Amino acid sequence: MQIRPGTALKLGLVALPLLAPVPSGAQQGDAQRGEYLVSAGGCLGCHTEKKDGAVPFAGGRALETPFGTFYGPNITPHPEAGIGRWTEADFVRAMREGVRPDGANYFPAFPYPSFTKIADADLRDMWAYLRTLAPSAQPSRPHELGVLYRWRLPVSAWKWLYFTPGPFVPDPQASAAVNRGAYLVQALGHCGECHTPRDFLGGPKKDRYLAGGKGPEGKRIPNLTPTRLKKSSDKELEDVLKTGITPDGDVLADAMGEVVTNTTSKLTPADLDAVIAYLRTLPPLPDEPK
Repeated sequence: MQIRPGTALKLGLVALPLLAPVPSGAQQGDAQRGEYLVSAGGCLGCHTEKKDGAVPFAGGRALETPFGTFYGPNITPHPEAGIGRWTEADFVRAMREGVRPDGANYFPAFPYPSFTKIADADLRDMWAYLRTLAPSAQPSRPHELGVLYRWRLPVSAWKWLYFTPGPFVPDPQASAAVNRGAYLVQALGHCGECHTPRDFLGGPKKDRYLAGGKGPEGKRIPNLTPTRLKKSSDKELEDVLKTGITPDGDVLADAMGEVVTNTTSKLTPADLDAVIAYLRTLPPLPDEPK
């Protein structure tokens, strides 16, 4: 997962409460359920440094792209280094609209084009869980981008071209399981962020959804449409997503291996079945040319 919510506001008011107060009468989220949703969203991988002893969710993970290197920020509830001064509304706006608390755009390396589809109740529960994390004072590392890609204002044009905000809309013709799988793949799991090829502006090729190709770090990403998946049974696909071991005995490595460890292996059996059921319904697309 590649969530990049940007740097937190630095208010420097240490005498204030650690967390932004919850408005009186506001509906409380379910932190335990939120923990499952944050896991399903792969937040740990993008917001935790890839080293021994790294503090979970304290930021620092690098993502290399053609536009430069992005670093996942600290999303613990620290009042200065993290998002401890955020309100729930700030969090929802970031996920739903790709906008920081100060009104500036997030770069789309933060996968808000997918996260915008997350349901309000799920966002509330995710927020409740994030507030339970141990605060870390580790500062978020600034991105290292090319000169032409450092400005946030032009992201508005990118959004106009490629971003459609709004929650997931179920397909009335599909089964409950397929709709659940679509929601997990399209919204929480944001699988299309890596498995859908992109054009020269970094926008997804919508007619090539989940067809694989060159990933954000320059590595080949597999085709998730039935063109590839038809070679495996549901049980084989389930085993891959649980263990990271393919039917021919290979072990998934690098980013996908981490996704299995942190995310798909923690999904409930029903959610795993739903993901596979949805992927089976996609139009079979040929592999992206190398």
